[in-house]
Amino acid sequence: MKKIITAAALLLACASASANECPDVLKHMKRKLNSQEVVNLCEAYSGKAVLFVNTASKCGFTPQFEGLEALYTNFKDDGFVVLGFPSNDFAQEYADESKTAEVCELTYGVNFPMFEPISVRGDNADPLYAKLAEETGKSPKWNFNKYLMDKNGKILAHYGSRVKPDDEDFLKDVTQAIAPDSASE
Repeated sequence: MKKIITAAALLLACASASANECPDVLKHMKRKLNSQEVVNLCEAYSGKAVLFVNTASKCGFTPQFEGLEALYTNFKDDGFVVLGFPSNDFAQEYADESKTAEVCELTYGVNFPMFEPISVRGDNADPLYAKLAEETGKSPKWNFNKYLMDKNGKILAHYGSRVKPDDEDFLKDVTQAIAPDSASE
């Protein structure tokens, strides 16, 4: 009996330590786009460098999906992921998630994770985006704003819509975020 209690205590301690290691920004459950599947962001992306992007299907910046997919494809094996969050905060997203999914998958070949539409700014901002704004002091002013988090959960930077996924300085930051020694001391 003593061994069972000790094992249970160890499991609880490990679970607690694991939960504490998850960055606050990832402590959310999100439903995948056009699906009933819910993802625990901590379980799925803790320990990875993450690029959070608020997207829209009917925006002048929508072609950035191609660059974001290329970025994801190039760096996913290095522990990098792009997470897309459609938003209609700027009145440029479909109300029908299946149309949004069609634009992402069929038009732009998006394979990186896309999630349910959310609000990304103001009083109605989703808690994830409220946390990103709190960490950086900047909330999205338009679609395709980007927030970069390193593998240790530190938010490194915010980028406006005009910063393209193939921008030289942006790519340097992504490389820094995926580096094994990007630990925030």
